[in-house]
Amino acid sequence: MTTKFSNQIRLEILKMLKHRNFGHLGGSLSIVETLSVLYGGMMNINPKDPQDPNRDYFILSKGHAGPALYATLALKGYFDKNLLKTLNENGTTLPSHTDKNLTTGVDMTTGSLGQGLSVAVGVALGFKLQNKKNRVYTVVGDGELNEGQCYEAFIFAGQKKLDNLIVFIDDNKLQLDGFRKDISDQGDFVKRLESFNFYASKIDGHSEEKIKKAIEDAMKQEGKPSVIVLDTIKGKGVKEFENIAKNHHMRFSEKEHQILDRVIAELEADIND
Repeated sequence: MTTKFSNQIRLEILKMLKHRNFGHLGGSLSIVETLSVLYGGMMNINPKDPQDPNRDYFILSKGHAGPALYATLALKGYFDKNLLKTLNENGTTLPSHTDKNLTTGVDMTTGSLGQGLSVAVGVALGFKLQNKKNRVYTVVGDGELNEGQCYEAFIFAGQKKLDNLIVFIDDNKLQLDGFRKDISDQGDFVKRLESFNFYASKIDGHSEEKIKKAIEDAMKQEGKPSVIVLDTIKGKGVKEFENIAKNHHMRFSEKEHQILDRVIAELEADIND
């Protein structure tokens, strides 16, 4: 099930990338429902006070999916929605990869794959040491997990029993150079993370109901961090672009612009219905 908020996020992503004529389409569209659930009410956040010390943190470790986070933040009121039109332009505060020093609401600069997860673990440990209740959420890509640093972070988080940390693995099965199974198959994420003292589950990553339930279950865990493996489709929402090897970063042809125009019109109609 998707909601109006998901449709709004997806719409703004497509409008942004169409305006720019290129961008990270596939991995942005695959995490829409997760962002919708987190920013739609699950996280303790206040857009009017982005630096509230009691807020939950969200770290987009797969920083190239910045357009999805920018769309979500704009819709929540962190900044003017018109700013989305400046994506990746010279002088913009919305660079291709997320930058906490430029964009209100972005909790960590990311893009160098593998590092966001390590930072999320460090932030979660810091809250634990201070006896604070803040939770830390992070999204990593399945291809990103080719980076060995990720498993150092997983092992450390499990050993430190960081039950204030919830990791989402965007298992869309594709990465920059092609299908993950052909490049570096990671095996069963659930079994692997369970061996590192994680509470692990795998769900339909495009069902908001299942995402919400998985987060609620993770919140009940004591003495271990959680990982939620999201079974997703890279490019979800634009049928012609789903699960194709080139959808990591697309530069659109005239025909592809026509496809985007059609999907944008469909989403606008759904939202205004």
